[in-house]
Amino acid sequence: MSSGDLLLWVVLPYVTLAIFIGGHIWRYRYDKFGWTTRSSQLYESRLLRWGSPLFHFGILAVVVGHVAGLVIPESWTDAIGISEGVYHAFAVGVGSIAGFCTLVGLALLIYRRRTVGPVFRATTRMDKVMYFFLALVIVLGVFNTVSGAVPSVEGDYNYREGVSVWWRGIFWLRPQPELMAEAPIGFQAHAVVAMILFALWPFTRLVHVFSAPLFYLWRPYVVYRSRGDQPARPDRAGWSATEPVDR
Repeated sequence: MSSGDLLLWVVLPYVTLAIFIGGHIWRYRYDKFGWTTRSSQLYESRLLRWGSPLFHFGILAVVVGHVAGLVIPESWTDAIGISEGVYHAFAVGVGSIAGFCTLVGLALLIYRRRTVGPVFRATTRMDKVMYFFLALVIVLGVFNTVSGAVPSVEGDYNYREGVSVWWRGIFWLRPQPELMAEAPIGFQAHAVVAMILFALWPFTRLVHVFSAPLFYLWRPYVVYRSRGDQPARPDRAGWSATEPVDR
């Protein structure tokens, strides 16, 4: 095992985790007013109306797919009767559609940000860096998904026996860098760029992910009553006409 492999697949993941967690804590404590998406809907809504849903729903499907592929061991799906062939076909089909929608949505958002004057002027340098790495990680993810359907590109590589095992080992404090060292270059590049993106995450507008108003799903109903159900209130004394006072 080379020192480069140890640096990439052992040191870098833990450095990324430390920055990701510590950066969010710092940002929340010292930059609460900056914890926002910096919405630009008032400047332009036509492109946003198409790009935002495509990107957000697409990335949600991508996240669900990554959770299924990285967190759930292959032995679990085998135990419930889902063969690797069926799982692979479903993952490639759904993953390709989700990745394509995410990529199209992101392309529309970047085009909007570059061509609409007020939106472009509101774009920070960190926004540009974030968009670059976000686009790169999505492109690499789509490439790996599509190439997985073409045996001549990635061979017979099964990422659930390599990348997934390495990823789970990080959280169990038992990383296996040799598994990533043997992975195809596409998966290696995707993992490295993803770690860079997660290290940048706390310092970009991506923090708004953790401010999603999920509490709306279980908050109680707000009861409104019409004014007719309430007794009429007397006029305020300050509004009544004043009468002359005899002295």
